[in-house]
Amino acid sequence: MRIFDPHIHMTSRTTGDYEQMYAVGVRAVVEPAFWLGQPRTSVGSFVDYFDALIGWEPFRAAQFGIRHHCAIALNPKEANDPRCVEVLDELPRYLVKDGVVAVGEVGYDSMTPEEDEAFARQLELAVEHDLPVLVHTPHRDKISGTRRTLDVIRESGIPPYRVIIDHLNEVTVGLVADSGCWMGFSIYPDTKMDPDRMVAILREYGTRSVLVNSAADWGRSDPLRTHRTGRAMLAAGFTDDDVDTVLWRNPVAFFAQSGRLDVGDDAGGDGEDIEDIEDIGGVGGVVPAEPTATFAGNSVLRGTRPES
Repeated sequence: MRIFDPHIHMTSRTTGDYEQMYAVGVRAVVEPAFWLGQPRTSVGSFVDYFDALIGWEPFRAAQFGIRHHCAIALNPKEANDPRCVEVLDELPRYLVKDGVVAVGEVGYDSMTPEEDEAFARQLELAVEHDLPVLVHTPHRDKISGTRRTLDVIRESGIPPYRVIIDHLNEVTVGLVADSGCWMGFSIYPDTKMDPDRMVAILREYGTRSVLVNSAADWGRSDPLRTHRTGRAMLAAGFTDDDVDTVLWRNPVAFFAQSGRLDVGDDAGGDGEDIEDIEDIGGVGGVVPAEPTATFAGNSVLRGTRPES
């Protein structure tokens, strides 16, 4: 099974997560810019964060055999903070970077006028920079938020096939299914979606234009949920090709629209077929960190290896 997680916040995860992800077949990820839990108070904190998304984090992922790309944006929650609005002026210089494959995540948190403005402006930037867009739908009042999202996308003039609307569930998928936009589903341990519910949606709507992600971040989440969903699909009678469509070919097709996606020539799914992924410590096939590799003088080893 080869896996491309199209929405995961690896800045919030550990190198152990990278090792486990590689072990189950994850070979590529997209990390959208998002809220870090602690409110940011200046534009400079965003600049440092964006620099890490295009610098340190791709380096860190590469040490474990995973291709890392990112999406850059002012997230909807912090679009409400007047201290952060000027971040929008910083975005153009990041949207031309090679590792940036989308604008995102944008959209709605509380559906305020400030969010309206930031959403519309960032859709304009996506059109100007010929990039696809990753859209966050609100966790509250999802139906109204999804409808409003679709209205803004139509008004923007961006082609719907350049947009993925994420965090969908059973009550919102029908609104997006006929819109021409791609459909994203976040699989969580307790909230959003779970593997069995995802399988039910795939049975009803098929695999076309569907992306499944873990959206793993600093909260209660699981970076292996994509793998769990693939196994649930197989157990429900979906074919290996169906799983490859959802977990690999669809995200590749969507983000390839940026012209910058690089998943490498060796993206085969050679991860372990693990029945119990509660504890996969010591699973074979994990790419070890290269002892001599550094970024700005820093190594993921956090020290030197003892002499053998």
